[in-house]
This record gives sequence, structure tokens and C-alpha cells, in this order.
Amino acid sequence: MTKPKKFLENILKLFFTSSNKGKNEKDLEKIAAQEQKQFPFEVLVSATKKFHPDNKLGEGGFGPVFKGQLSDGRQIAVKKLSHSSRQGIKEFKNEAKLLARVQHRNVVNLLGYCAHRVEKLLVYEYVANESLDKILFKSAKRDKLNWKQRHDIIIGIARGLLYLHEGSHTCIIHRDIKASNILLDDKWVPKIADFGMARLYPEDQTHVNTRAAGTNGYMAPEYVMYGHLSVKADIFSFGVVVLELISGQKNSTFNRDPDSRSLLEWAYKLYKKGRSWEIMDPALAQSAIPDEIAMYIQIGLLCTQSDPPLRPTMQQVVVMLSKNPGSLDKEPTRPGYLGSRIRSRRPGGTSHTEGTSGASNPSTFSSSSSNNTVSATASSSTHTRHRLDPHGKRPMRD
Repeated sequence: MTKPKKFLENILKLFFTSSNKGKNEKDLEKIAAQEQKQFPFEVLVSATKKFHPDNKLGEGGFGPVFKGQLSDGRQIAVKKLSHSSRQGIKEFKNEAKLLARVQHRNVVNLLGYCAHRVEKLLVYEYVANESLDKILFKSAKRDKLNWKQRHDIIIGIARGLLYLHEGSHTCIIHRDIKASNILLDDKWVPKIADFGMARLYPEDQTHVNTRAAGTNGYMAPEYVMYGHLSVKADIFSFGVVVLELISGQKNSTFNRDPDSRSLLEWAYKLYKKGRSWEIMDPALAQSAIPDEIAMYIQIGLLCTQSDPPLRPTMQQVVVMLSKNPGSLDKEPTRPGYLGSRIRSRRPGGTSHTEGTSGASNPSTFSSSSSNNTVSATASSSTHTRHRLDPHGKRPMRD
């Protein structure tokens, strides 16, 4: 057993065993100190200036995240478990379990833990340029991202996902790949963050059935409607991010073309007409390499195809991203999006065509805000209506 894995198993036992709490705290401190993973609570209080609101970076279903600086000058991000969030405890456990097992340049680095009475905290490296969405979708900041930077961000995300799917000890499906979960460091290197909803993927299965949980505009149609979760759901989300990076448009709030219901539909229509370059963000006019952008649009559309088996693997995506423009011979089929039609393969090898949840049953995929993370029970036969948690992670039944 590897050292990080053994350490993590011990950590999780101590965090989430209700009995012997006093003993657990002492044992936790002992183990964490041995592994140099422990951050005393007082150190984090000092680093964040008592978790001052001015240092707050954001908040999700888990709880708030604060910026801090240690006495040695290192900048950190501290994720603080909300005391009232039962879902947050599950996400905390999940994120700790997964992140302690991964080490990659394009995955956010978990530095350590802190357990102090009712407080449970995760400590990460601080990523200077915050999240991709804050730059890409804010017109005042968008010009900071030229084509070379966007090109490198796409490649970095692809490499990070390839590591999660094929390079880590167990295949990890992130389930919530989106612009706000891509952090950019001071050299614009992308780092995949927020593993609260990630799942370990059984190697001997083609997919797992689970409640759909993710973010409007990034979720694969087969996952929204049927609850079929596989690596192809992450690949769909990656394709959406690629098209958003090229266009500067957010898929969930797309309104550029009145005849298209989504960024994906618009991009596909223009691609079929041989005019895919028209989706390009005007901010890229000075730095654009047209043939390269056209190829990346083609890759984004291949990743967002309605039929999951037609989508490439992340290994294939990384290979395609390294090819010369004009060398791709694969043609994308129609993308999947709310209101489109997808193929669902029933047991026994038969298939049928259905509308997605947005078309066949609007109550299945309800949202009061297009930017929020949503959860929904996904099934081809029954649907449960949910409304959004204001923090965006928990399903709330009507």
C-alpha cells in the first residue's frame, strides 16, 4: 500500500467515525504530524486573518473558501466545511479521499488537513489567477486570454483529465468539469479543482447508474436523462469548455444566435456550413491561428456528440490536440444539448431515440439560475422534481 493511500484511509476513519471522538482527534494529530499533512487550526486562523470576509474566494455546497498566507510566505486556499451542511460532509470526505491520491501539474494540489473540534478544513495551494470563468466571461478581463493562452489551457485540461481517467491508481470521473472549476496559476497553467462530486469508476463496467449531479450547460444528455455516468460524461463537459474558450460564450446563457438553443447547436450549424471560425471570440482577432482554431472547434464538437460511444477517449483527445491543423479525418455528428435527441441503448442491445430531459419532461431538469450546479434524479421511466440549493450542490425536493 502506498504511503498517501494508507495515510488517507487512516484520516477518513478518524474524521467520520462518530465514536471515540476524543481519541480520534489525538490519533488524527499524531498521524497528520507524521505525514506532515497537519495544519494547526491556529495557523489557518492567522493565515486567513480569522477567516476575514475580505479573504473569501468563494463558496459552494461544501462551504466557504478563504485565501491565506503562511508565515513562510506560501499562499494557500482553505476550504472550510460548513457546520450545517450534511451534504458538505460527504463532499469533504470525497474530496479528501480523491485528492490525496492524485498528483499532477493540471490538478489542484492538496497540501493538508485540519481537524479542530467541529472544524474540518482542507488546505490547497493558492492559484493566483482564480477560476477560468471569472476571466473568460467578464468582458473587461477577456482580452487577457490570447489564443496561445487558450490553446495551452485546453491542452492542460485535457492532460489533467487524461490523468484522472487513465493515469491515477483508479479511474476518477470528475462529474463537474466547467470553467469555474478550472483554476489558473500565475503562469496561466490550468488546474482542475473541486472534486466534491467526483466518483471512482469500476474498471469492469461500461457505466454506472447514479443520480445526475452537475452544472447546467455542461452535463452530458445521457447522464441528465438516464443517469448513465461514464468517462464520456467528463469528455462531453470538456468539449463544452473547449467551445466556450474559443467563442468566449457561456453555453448555459447562450443568446448569440436566435435560431440556436445552445452554443453547441450554433457551433455545429456553422461547422456544417464550413464557417465554424465565425464562433471565434472577437478578442482573439489579433492572436488567432485560424486553421488551429478550426481544428479545436472540430475536437470540441467530437467531444460533445449526442451518442456517447462516438465521443473520443481523453487519450484520443490528447493525440488529436497534437496533430497538425487539417489532419483530422473524423466528422462530428449532432451534439447533445437540452431539447436535442439522443440515443439510449437499452439492455439487450436495442436502442431508441428520445428527447433529453429538457424536452421530454421539463420538471426533471429545473433551474432558477443557469449558472448554478444542479442535481436531479435521472431515470428513463420516472422523474423527481428538484429545485436548486442556493449553494448549488444539494438536490432539494419540492
